[in-house]
Amino acid sequence: MTLRKFSTIVALAEKHHGAAGVKAKLAEQRREYRSLDQKDDRFLAGMAKAIFSAGFSWDVVEQKWPGFERAFDKFDPKKVAVYGAKDIARLMKDTGIVRNGPKIKATIANARFVRDIAEEHRSFAAFLKSWPTSDQVGLMDYLKKYASRLGGNSVMYFLRFNGWDAFILSGDVTKALIREGVIDNTPTSKASMRAVQEAFNAWTSETGRPQREISRILALSVG
Repeated sequence: MTLRKFSTIVALAEKHHGAAGVKAKLAEQRREYRSLDQKDDRFLAGMAKAIFSAGFSWDVVEQKWPGFERAFDKFDPKKVAVYGAKDIARLMKDTGIVRNGPKIKATIANARFVRDIAEEHRSFAAFLKSWPTSDQVGLMDYLKKYASRLGGNSVMYFLRFNGWDAFILSGDVTKALIREGVIDNTPTSKASMRAVQEAFNAWTSETGRPQREISRILALSVG
């Protein structure tokens, strides 16, 4: 597969949004980008937010987030990791959060995951920093296997919104990748995900842009 120069994709984005418009949207993304230099509790909180928002209203979860912070002991992994049946019962009665049993249990499981990873790597941030951005697919597979309910879009949103340089396969990004001949349809197989990773790696190498910017420009190039 021969990829077009990324400059042609930038030109498509500028055709739809104007050069100033694309520049402004990328600047907004940079302002919103969060550093990986966070404490372990923020990564657990990020996992919980991605999981509770999946298939649900992001706005509702955001509005209730102070309640989540209170109910889950500010997402201290060591505290949440030892939650038992009484804590689950308490959370299922708490109207300040979204009372979804499987997602509550997933957050407790992820507290144990974050705690264990942090003990092995000194911090969860150190673990994420050690994983090369050229292998996002490998990191996604790892989190899907060892964390709870972190698959599909949830894991990509978790990574992006918590400081790891991640692409997100939104509807528009997927359309752009199909247009560019990288994939034939929504990537679900290991082979198609490898093709996506290879394309992002090639465009990152060509342009020096981070993956998150490549992802955003692809989306903007659709319309």
